[in-house]
Amino acid sequence: MAETARRPDHRYGNRPTMKDVAARAGVGLKTVSRVVNGEPGVTADTERRVLEAIEALGFRRNDSARVLRKGRTASVGLVLEDLADPFYGPLSRAVEEVARAHGALLINGSSAEDPDRERELALALCARRVDGLMVIPAGDDHRYLEPEMRAGVATVFVDRPAGRIDADAVLTDSFGGAREGVAHLVAHGHRRIGFIGDQPRIHTAVERLRGYRAAMEDAGLPVDDAWVSLGSTGPARVREAVAAMVDGPEPVTALFAGNNRVTVTAVRELSGRARPVALVGFDDIELADLLGITVVAQDAAALGRTAAERLFRRLEGLPEAPERIELPTTLIVRGSGEVPPA
Repeated sequence: MAETARRPDHRYGNRPTMKDVAARAGVGLKTVSRVVNGEPGVTADTERRVLEAIEALGFRRNDSARVLRKGRTASVGLVLEDLADPFYGPLSRAVEEVARAHGALLINGSSAEDPDRERELALALCARRVDGLMVIPAGDDHRYLEPEMRAGVATVFVDRPAGRIDADAVLTDSFGGAREGVAHLVAHGHRRIGFIGDQPRIHTAVERLRGYRAAMEDAGLPVDDAWVSLGSTGPARVREAVAAMVDGPEPVTALFAGNNRVTVTAVRELSGRARPVALVGFDDIELADLLGITVVAQDAAALGRTAAERLFRRLEGLPEAPERIELPTTLIVRGSGEVPPA
């Protein structure tokens, strides 16, 4: 009678090895290695047998041994601005999916828009020997990463470019998107248009303000200083800015909101007013379709996916010079930006 293959007893540390998998599947060790590491050169039938053997034996790849052999940890780091911001959910998820497809673990953390915290997190991830690093910058000086990059840590900046170093960056066309959004308000008859954005040290805030000014200049329209407000995106500050523009001596008839948090507060502040004010926001927001909010949408998932793919190409030895990649935005018309001047 043929002996029935039994699953090894792991209670006493008898973990199955690739040799056990090879014996059960009737293949060589190299074939098992190719299947485990996703390498080509294995037929579909052989791959199926190896995977069945892995499942039956409960085999798990020993990543510690791989680190010792290859000098790689199969992990990458992601430094975000704010984990609570809905914009970063799909971005982080897309990065994680690409990392998983490459057999790597993603480790992330939030800088809370603090340059010192960003530096602390990035260097802590490097100290843990991540193979690559993706950073959404809070600061404007990234020379602290130069030694890490020279040591082989692949680095890609996301949403905003690096400061004072040459590195890959994957961005949204903030200038072009804001220009299109403001031009849309102009096309619907608005001449006094306010801009409320994020803090002036942030690259995206500066680019969106530049797009706003360009659209106004294209239309031959003046920009009153009272119509522009940069600063914290906290609700109190944004409410104050909206009120000052809408109730000022030369009240605006339309607003362009520089990001999703500004848009949410602007919607709340404008909802109780008798005089309608047109609104276009940068970034889509939850329920915007039901509320009829016109937005300039950026694809956060595409941003994360493109950055992660660039990172893994660097890890595979991409020889090209650092590149700046800009992804386009999409104007989504829903009604709030088409309100005529009152």
